[in-house]
Amino acid sequence: MADLPHVLIVDDSRVVRASLSQHLRGNYEVREESDGEAAWQTLVLDHSIQAVISDLQMPKLTGYELLERVRTSKLRRLQQLPFILVSGEETEEERAKAKAMGVSDFITKGVGGAEILVRLNNLLALTSAQENLDAGREAMVQDPASGLYSRKYLELQAAQALSHSARHGVGTSVMVLGFDDFAELGERFGEAVAEQIANRFAKMLAGKMRQEDSLGHFGAGQFAVVSPGTALSFCVTFADRVRQAVEVARLSVQGQSVGVTVSIGVAGVPVDHVASAASLLDLAGQRMREAMQSGGNRTGAGGTAAATRTISLHHALELLTANRTQAVLPHLDALGKQLLPLLKLMDQELGLALPLAEIEHRLNERAMKK
Repeated sequence: MADLPHVLIVDDSRVVRASLSQHLRGNYEVREESDGEAAWQTLVLDHSIQAVISDLQMPKLTGYELLERVRTSKLRRLQQLPFILVSGEETEEERAKAKAMGVSDFITKGVGGAEILVRLNNLLALTSAQENLDAGREAMVQDPASGLYSRKYLELQAAQALSHSARHGVGTSVMVLGFDDFAELGERFGEAVAEQIANRFAKMLAGKMRQEDSLGHFGAGQFAVVSPGTALSFCVTFADRVRQAVEVARLSVQGQSVGVTVSIGVAGVPVDHVASAASLLDLAGQRMREAMQSGGNRTGAGGTAAATRTISLHHALELLTANRTQAVLPHLDALGKQLLPLLKLMDQELGLALPLAEIEHRLNERAMKK
């Protein structure tokens, strides 16, 4: 009996419940309730129930009201649950109302047991086929391990966004993010662990995006974001914030502290002239690869200088706290000049006799050599 499909019969008549149960037993495991409210509580708590056969007129909660609760439930399994309404005097108006509310089938009391079985069997077979279809569709749309969108689905999202941009005269941008030296990360910890690290950062990124943005896979250790209605300059700003956040983060992997960096390519219309959504994503991907080849840990958006951008004092301190000294060294001259006014004030107030002139001379000398 444990392997049989579970069906809930709801009717205030004990005789009707017994009759329906007799027809179904042997093919289904039956549970009975005498009113709509009790049936609702059972449906919420019992996840094994695969179909409902309910009377139309019942105390506490009618068949219509029970059906409405099921179809408007936040639980997906209830929204799609096969639901049969049973009535002794149904009219065309009642049938139309039940159909509009999402009833699966409508049968008359007294119909033969063979007919009930055929209808119930057909409904469950249809539900099973739909579930398999949905699962296949989700597999095409989403990666089962990360839950993120597939690259093909991102192309569809980008195509819709471009269509919207053309109609309303607004921008659409995409950014492609890739982990620098991802292959080496895989060799060091194994490909599975490297993918887990990448997916962990992708989930962090998902928490910082707008609802209308779409995040998905682009390649191994690479992700893409489609941002409808976003100008290219704003997308570049967001990309740089993401890049800096990854740069200062530290992960504990197999007992080791691991730091990673990313390179990001950004493209968008109407600034970039592309023929299709796939071309827009490919352009962002190309700029990401160029950023990696230029040393990594940078953002490329077409026409942007290859040199690493100056970082803020706050970001430099974050990097030093994370033991990322090498990431600060290229910015040392600019940071030193920013600090000079503060050092002069400290020297004056604390009487430190700092060699400020020598510090300034050395900074200028380094800048001249570059």
